[in-house]
Amino acid sequence: MEKFIQIVENVNGYANKWSWLIGLVILMASGVLMTTLIRVFQLSHIGHWFKSTLGSLVGKKQEGESKDKKSISQFQALCTALAATVGTGNIIGVAGAIIAGGPGAIFWMWVAAFLGMSLKFSEIVLGIYYRRRNQDGEWSGGAMYYLTDGLGKKKGMKIPGRVLAVLFALFTILASFGIGNMSQIDSITNTVSDAFFKNVNLGAWFGVPVVKYIIGFVLLVIVGAIVVGGLKRLAKAAEMIVPFMAVLYVLGSLVILGINFNQLGNVIGAIFRCAFTWEAAGGGALGIITVVVLNGCKRGVFSNEAGLGSAVMVHASADVKEPVKQGMWGIFEVFMDTFVICSMSALVFLSSGLVDLQTGVSSITDKAALASGAFAASFGSVGEMFLAIAMFFFAFTTVLGWSQYGAKAVEYLWGSVAAKVYKVIFVLMTIVGAVLASPLAWDISDTFNALMMIPNLIGVIVLSPLVAKITKNYVARKLKKQDVAPMLSYDEAIQEEMSKSV
Repeated sequence: MEKFIQIVENVNGYANKWSWLIGLVILMASGVLMTTLIRVFQLSHIGHWFKSTLGSLVGKKQEGESKDKKSISQFQALCTALAATVGTGNIIGVAGAIIAGGPGAIFWMWVAAFLGMSLKFSEIVLGIYYRRRNQDGEWSGGAMYYLTDGLGKKKGMKIPGRVLAVLFALFTILASFGIGNMSQIDSITNTVSDAFFKNVNLGAWFGVPVVKYIIGFVLLVIVGAIVVGGLKRLAKAAEMIVPFMAVLYVLGSLVILGINFNQLGNVIGAIFRCAFTWEAAGGGALGIITVVVLNGCKRGVFSNEAGLGSAVMVHASADVKEPVKQGMWGIFEVFMDTFVICSMSALVFLSSGLVDLQTGVSSITDKAALASGAFAASFGSVGEMFLAIAMFFFAFTTVLGWSQYGAKAVEYLWGSVAAKVYKVIFVLMTIVGAVLASPLAWDISDTFNALMMIPNLIGVIVLSPLVAKITKNYVARKLKKQDVAPMLSYDEAIQEEMSKSV
């Protein structure tokens, strides 16, 4: 058995390395392509998309929204997507990127996020444009649908489009149980038990502390109450939790940065200097590319999920008619996830004194220990407890978000009834994550996470001229006030329905 597990580990290690490497190369190339085709929308129209996202929360009801009771609001769609994207990777993952790639990895994380803005925008535009109603009258959208109805409608591409859509759905389901569930639940269980129950001994069952069973059961009940209740209940929970946890973490980080203010200049300098010259990369361009760039870009993608095609499945359920309107929430999502939250983590870690800003080498080689050490450096045990609370919320909301991703993938393959069965299984897996954590299972699901990227990006690249056309159409109508027909859906019936009040 041990030999078999070793073989699986070796095969997965090889697959994981190459799937991420190939995926990231395609992602960076497609990010440059989409940024060019939409004319650097994330910068050229920065005022408009900020006003249409954050600005809309304090204004009147957005123009062109649907009153459909089967949908969720644009802000709820954002919060549900952020619930999945803002996770332990924003803390532990950033620490890992710094340990493996030095301060310079943060620069490349920002580069990947800048390009990721245009990618997530493009994915969501396609998701809204190609969405359809399911058996329950709810909107269903995602990479599966634009691969089937977009790529699949190209000459000779019907079968390839369908195959890629099925593969994407399968990879999403498999990743949802690992990265989206068990690994997050394990992080919560370990963090909570270490921070609050370190001196509590209730014995063990089958070699696992009873405390972990209790925490796992409590999580099972809470997750079950939200997930089985459907998208609207999930969206309401995300709408309450996500803004609270984001503001809490940012404020806590700002306090630490205020304490370490005198180090911020050196930190920023190290990020830019080490992005190209980090000595620990082994010297030379190859070392920089394979260590610094890869770790930074991978962290950016893993955190904000731009290019994975995952968040599209939630955004497609929004009560919006204009594809570009929801696409702008995707730009804001990447901005909030990476440029705000991940950057806060990076600045806290690098200003803590635990990373040599001259050589880029961390004195701590364990990513969880670096994260907790950075917060403890300023506040001692209180800092560790703050981090534990942040980790709880970040991981918990990730579980909620990924439950929706997996459910939509199952729905695409086997229908709405199967999606409900999936949710029950997903909830039951939380107790497994709490007591039977397996690093190998996480590594395999990480590979599936990377494999999601490849079929999705193929679809985005092939349909990139359409994204450019839809974006140009929106800019002409809404910003230049030209009298042109809107582009809202590939389906003529939906296009006609949506056009009535746009």
